[in-house]
Amino acid sequence: MHLVLLTAWTVLWFVVVEPHGGFSWHYLRTGGELIYQGAAGDGTGGLNLYAHHPELQMGPVSFLVAGLFNPFPEATGQFLAAALMSLLGLVIVVLAGRSAAHHFLGTGTNHQRLRQRVLIAGLAFIPMWIEVAVRFGHLDDVLALFFTALAVRSVTRGNAALTGVFLALAMDSKPTALAFVPLLLALPREKWLRAGLWCAGLVALAWLPFFVGDSQSLAAAKFAIPNHPASALRWLGVGDPETPGWDRPAQAALGLALGSIAVWRGRWAAVVLLGANARIVLDPSVYTYYTASVLLGTLLWDVIGQRRLVPWWSWLALLALYGSVFAVPDDSARGLIRLAFVAVSTAYVLCWPVRERGRRGGRGRRRPPAHKDEGPADGPEPGSRPGPAATPGAGPPAAR
Repeated sequence: MHLVLLTAWTVLWFVVVEPHGGFSWHYLRTGGELIYQGAAGDGTGGLNLYAHHPELQMGPVSFLVAGLFNPFPEATGQFLAAALMSLLGLVIVVLAGRSAAHHFLGTGTNHQRLRQRVLIAGLAFIPMWIEVAVRFGHLDDVLALFFTALAVRSVTRGNAALTGVFLALAMDSKPTALAFVPLLLALPREKWLRAGLWCAGLVALAWLPFFVGDSQSLAAAKFAIPNHPASALRWLGVGDPETPGWDRPAQAALGLALGSIAVWRGRWAAVVLLGANARIVLDPSVYTYYTASVLLGTLLWDVIGQRRLVPWWSWLALLALYGSVFAVPDDSARGLIRLAFVAVSTAYVLCWPVRERGRRGGRGRRRPPAHKDEGPADGPEPGSRPGPAATPGAGPPAAR
């Protein structure tokens, strides 16, 4: 039933937003045309794409996927892409639930409560997902977050190769996904090398041809945007009119550092939230679709990182970062709200005491719980029917 409710919620938001959506889809459509056809045209596409079009800040995987919609009339292609991207939002919620079910397997978790957490957090996540997927049509963000959710699922299953592959695909879709790389450290230490090699290899495979084909492709990394009065950067004392040269490297470094600390502290489920926080606190712009990455982070934290029935971080993020756009008219005040959310949520996930889950680092085996405080140790998965006890080694429950 919770999946039916989430589907209806998604359709409602899609119907409301789609007639006025696709604000940035033309960037993806143009990039899709250039990456497939540009090499045979005026030489400004193909492997020369980023050298001649630094404003196209998406990854090559995003353009390859976007190009699949180009054979359709523009309006039809945009509609189909928006529908597909909306569907991926539902898939992400399912992946989060299944990841949580696997993570808590054997720890005394009540899966009925877990299913309720997924539903409540998903209701907050979907509006922001429609914002990035339909209103803006940012396929690059959609794919980066989708592959990151798959990487989280692979972490909970202890699959090093797939974790590395999905994180690489996330970065190949949008470079800002680099901040989520500390998820590799959530794997057992002996799997780090394999996961890292897969990740680095696929990133090099996607990006190196562009830099080898045209050394001017590095110009895309220096593309600057205006420093908006509502950005948190203004409250940090950065008054530059455009993106400072140090800003993007600082975003990546801060995200990687915070994510690594989270894994070290045994809170790897906070990696995506911390990486998204690093972006919005140091980004000169304040586009509302940025908040989708934060909502994915709070979704994962609320259903995997803690056991509270009410996933209040997801709703707090939605109200503070999205609601303030409509309720707070002053740019400076909105910037302060963004800064405050980042500071408080970062401090909370890194420092606030969390309940022991009987789990040591990464994907290690759980210790049997000392007492069953939340129901049967291997209770029914979210959405399942009562049945016989699970057979050891038969696999994890699935959270639909």
